[in-house]
Amino acid sequence: MSARTAAAVALLKGTSPETLDGFLKLSAIFESTTLDPHSRETVVLTVAERNQCHLCVDMHEAKMAALGPAPDAERLAAVRKFTLQVLASSGAVTDEDLAAFEKAGYTRRNALEVVLGIGTYTLSTFANRLTRAA
Repeated sequence: MSARTAAAVALLKGTSPETLDGFLKLSAIFESTTLDPHSRETVVLTVAERNQCHLCVDMHEAKMAALGPAPDAERLAAVRKFTLQVLASSGAVTDEDLAAFEKAGYTRRNALEVVLGIGTYTLSTFANRLTRAA
């Protein structure tokens, strides 16, 4: 854990341990989903970039780099696009959006896992920005 990340965690723990606990539990659940690691990191980075959480962007860019090259860049582009569509529509994506996501090799289960990732990292990015950690 980097010094910046440790400081953000300590700040949140000191201010609202319940929020930190909620994030950590949700994060562990998101990590256990059927989305592959590259796809999970793409969801996280998409949310972090959208919410302008520089701490999360830096941390998850490093995590993505540590995973090595993505096996299928087009597939990751599809999960990024779908994540943005879910965010823009508050979950009310079109049938066409869902079909395109599935055509990229994802499932309906994965679509709901994207929603879980969005919720998890919206909590994290908003908390980091509110506490001025990001």
